[in-house]
Amino acid sequence: MNQTLVKEFILMGFPVGHDIQMFLFGLFSLLYAFTLMGNGVIFGLICLDSRLRTPMYFFLSHLAIVDISYACNTVPQMLANLLDPIKPISYAGCITQTFLFLTFAHTECLLLVVMSYDRYVAICHPLRYSVIMSWRVCITLALTSWVLGCLLALVHLFLLLPLPFCGSQKINHFFCEIIAVLRLACADTHINEILVLAGAASVLVGPLSSIVISYIRIISAILHMQSKEGRQKAFSTCSSHLCVVGLFYGTAIIMYIGPKHGSHKGQKKYLLLFHSLFNPMLNSLIYSLRNNEVKGALKRVLGKTRSS
Repeated sequence: MNQTLVKEFILMGFPVGHDIQMFLFGLFSLLYAFTLMGNGVIFGLICLDSRLRTPMYFFLSHLAIVDISYACNTVPQMLANLLDPIKPISYAGCITQTFLFLTFAHTECLLLVVMSYDRYVAICHPLRYSVIMSWRVCITLALTSWVLGCLLALVHLFLLLPLPFCGSQKINHFFCEIIAVLRLACADTHINEILVLAGAASVLVGPLSSIVISYIRIISAILHMQSKEGRQKAFSTCSSHLCVVGLFYGTAIIMYIGPKHGSHKGQKKYLLLFHSLFNPMLNSLIYSLRNNEVKGALKRVLGKTRSS
């Protein structure tokens, strides 16, 4: 049977009226600006302030880059669709967006594990910290996170590319999320769906388990500290990371390992909106509002700017 292959898709976005779409466009544009500004400020402070040139803030700078990339990959297309709901996205653009989203998601997942290991070494082995977390080790860990994130995304990409798309053009999402794209394929996607589930389970559950184990040891070490000031400082630096871990892993596990049928499908679209737009913005707020060193660096940079 002759079938015309689909060369472009239409993202359905949010099924709301025109007035609400305009409101959402303004709201999401504002949040997008805050996301870019917040993470950009954190990245800039880490580059400009010598006191923040430590392994902890080196990894935080990479997290800021990932969060900016996350937002830039999905939000502009979502904003364009709010203005013009029937504006299509090309097949190549859709596949690229899927690949980049998976790359950034996997990379952030691995970076959060690396950051928990950094906190574990700093608190449980403070005398050996500079030896264990040398700059060579830090660069290797960061580079490994990016490379593995890209390779894991490539696995899904190679299984997605051979699939034919010859039916509906409408993707029930605000961006080309892999499960939503697979639903339009004119072929058996059972293997792809199993791989997505298995990949999510391994990339989320495995790293989360290592983070939990690290923090059990960290909390035990903190509780045994004699200095009250030392305990407060340790809890302060760890609490920011724990908040980010909770937001990222909590939403990701519900989306890709939670229930897949019934009304949950619509709910997961909005949960993914939180994951791809609100999470990157909240990460920058958490690390700026709860971290005295970041606030101190901001004051020093602003002070230098005013004096000059």
